[in-house]
Amino acid sequence: MDPARFTSKRAGRVALVGRGELAFHAFDPAPIPRELRFTPGLVMTLSDADRAIGRLTGLGERLPNPHLLIRPSLRREAVASTRIEGTQSTLGEVLSVEAQQIPQTADVREVLNYVRALELGVDRLGELPLSNRLLREMHAELMRGVRGQERTPGDFRRSPNWIGGHGPSDAVFVPPTPDLMAAALGDFERYLHEEPSLPVLVRCALVHYQFETIHPFLDGNGRLGRLLVVFYLVERGVVQQPLLYLSAFFERHRDEYVQRLQMVRERGEYEEWVEFFLRAVATQAAEAVRSAESLLLLRDEFRDRLRRARVRGQAADAADALIGNPFVTVPGISEALGVTRQGAQHIVASLERAGILRSEPTERRPALFVAPEVLELLQREAD
Repeated sequence: MDPARFTSKRAGRVALVGRGELAFHAFDPAPIPRELRFTPGLVMTLSDADRAIGRLTGLGERLPNPHLLIRPSLRREAVASTRIEGTQSTLGEVLSVEAQQIPQTADVREVLNYVRALELGVDRLGELPLSNRLLREMHAELMRGVRGQERTPGDFRRSPNWIGGHGPSDAVFVPPTPDLMAAALGDFERYLHEEPSLPVLVRCALVHYQFETIHPFLDGNGRLGRLLVVFYLVERGVVQQPLLYLSAFFERHRDEYVQRLQMVRERGEYEEWVEFFLRAVATQAAEAVRSAESLLLLRDEFRDRLRRARVRGQAADAADALIGNPFVTVPGISEALGVTRQGAQHIVASLERAGILRSEPTERRPALFVAPEVLELLQREAD
């Protein structure tokens, strides 16, 4: 890490660690700022983000069963976030594995761990406030049984880590060492509980930046930091349901995402980072609304087809569930709807007759079926 690049002390200072040939530089972050300079561009972008969030919140309040949309949205987020870290799973692969309940590849397991970590955090909010303790619990779930599981899941690191390069001596960025990290984590947790005179979306941007800068775990920091964005917005009541996810935007603009974070550290460019983050919020909230509306229109189309095909009973419930996962098996329908295998087979046949389901080739049993229109829509939104 080149200390000459760090031309501003607004976001922290560069500290020399060790002596002699083993010496290296690490970043000692300043406390999270409680005030910022609101440029006209930042004010306008914040206004755009607020409007987009308002439309998404209004849609969420009208949904009869928001879980149908939360399920695919969360999995799209998990795929995008883990893809930033180098996994190769597709949304279709993840949904198919879940429907078939088959052994998971390492990449799919990372995606589903991301899903479970968020679900754990939301469940635990009734018992714990958003805190370092809760983040450790979520991290343990995130890293369970995947790459990095040997690197003390659920525990803050007790040794240095680095970003880029082969070690701290030639790294692009070295987060605070454990002795420097303690004070940074203390301020970070205080900020989570404070009510500074900044809009919640701005505070969320600062929380994400600071977490990524502290990098408190040996592995999984990027995934947990992006998961923290969703979690913070739900905890603060900005969105009632976890329908807003930013990882797809960060993946599409990966170079700028990384650069904006680094420019805060090197040049103190908090406002530029926050404006980039708010663009992500506005873009992804608008995309979430479009995706939800498209899925709801498709659900209505499925119901029309069932009526025209004179299909009654629980086939409509099964068709609704396809919005959450377009892949299905007979045993899966049997369990979900509480019907016999024979009844589930009849439902599948009815959905095939209505042009909603088709058989999907697989070497495994039970047979796999897919709603191709739902899958196509979800994959298009994920790209």
